[in-house]
Amino acid sequence: MASVAPSSALIAAAFHCQDLNSSSSAASLSFKPRLFCNSSKIFSLYPLVLQCSRASANNGRLSKSLVAAALVAEPELEEEDLEQLQDNDGGAAAVATKPKKGKAALPLKRDRTRSKRFLEIQKLREIKQEYDLKTAISLVKQTASTKFVETIEAHFRLNIDPKYNDQQLRATVNLPKGTGQTVKVAVLTQGEKFDEAKNAGADIVGGEDLIAQIKGGFMEFDKLIATPDMMPKVASLGKILGPRGLMPNPKAGTVTTNLPQAIEEFKQGKVEYRADKTGIVHLRFGKADFSEEDLTVNFLAAVKSVETNKPSGAKGVYWKSAHVCSSMGPSIRLNIRDMLEYKLT
Repeated sequence: MASVAPSSALIAAAFHCQDLNSSSSAASLSFKPRLFCNSSKIFSLYPLVLQCSRASANNGRLSKSLVAAALVAEPELEEEDLEQLQDNDGGAAAVATKPKKGKAALPLKRDRTRSKRFLEIQKLREIKQEYDLKTAISLVKQTASTKFVETIEAHFRLNIDPKYNDQQLRATVNLPKGTGQTVKVAVLTQGEKFDEAKNAGADIVGGEDLIAQIKGGFMEFDKLIATPDMMPKVASLGKILGPRGLMPNPKAGTVTTNLPQAIEEFKQGKVEYRADKTGIVHLRFGKADFSEEDLTVNFLAAVKSVETNKPSGAKGVYWKSAHVCSSMGPSIRLNIRDMLEYKLT
């Protein structure tokens, strides 16, 4: 079965039919559109299929009228196909689509799953606009409109790649105005430090017995502090505490011999932060019921800490972007220069 589109190839295919068995005759010829071939005497001449029937013939060869008939039939079928295509297009165009209503009509796909409350409060700010710190703090308090007291968060995108050791960032910051949350502190120690931790205000104090409880699923604490002599035993808790960010670490100030100071700092508002694998620091620095002045003081303390603990391997522009938001509100982009140069009055 040979398929050809142009007229020149059509003529060649027509004359090629002369190689048929001499016993075959071509007294009866017909041109029909066909989808497939089921006989050795049917030839596809696009857009036609030439079908030969047995009849008397002159020396077993096809007449030259075969070529003329094929050339005449080809444009006729092309015109019919074109008219059919135009009819189909016209029918498709005639089908009117129903206008979308409600959230389905929103241009951004992510907004179609947002609540009505969120869609209303995000109108308070422009998406791509950079705000000065004072305006941003004021806006973030307005967006915290839920029935509970939302946490205010800061998100800093830094020009670092934490997969390299000299570009990892992990530290703590003391928020002057606190976090607005009650922190439950657990201490792993032994000997004389046991009573010292209790007197300093630790909520839970234990040794090997507390390690066994943690292995059994006990996690009713927000911070876990350990003395250096307990770390070999605490190592077995790595798979349990690590994913939750509770594993004691000297960089985070949770492995220390000065238990009273560590307990007091975490109770008063010491926050641990670290850069994730994309180089972004997520940090909470207050509650929505804080005053704007208190939020500003805490935020500047966090910025200063991130700047002070800049990794040695960080090159070029350190700060790429900074945003603040409430737990259930939209993010507000900050102007980096204004943020770094802002001074309390």
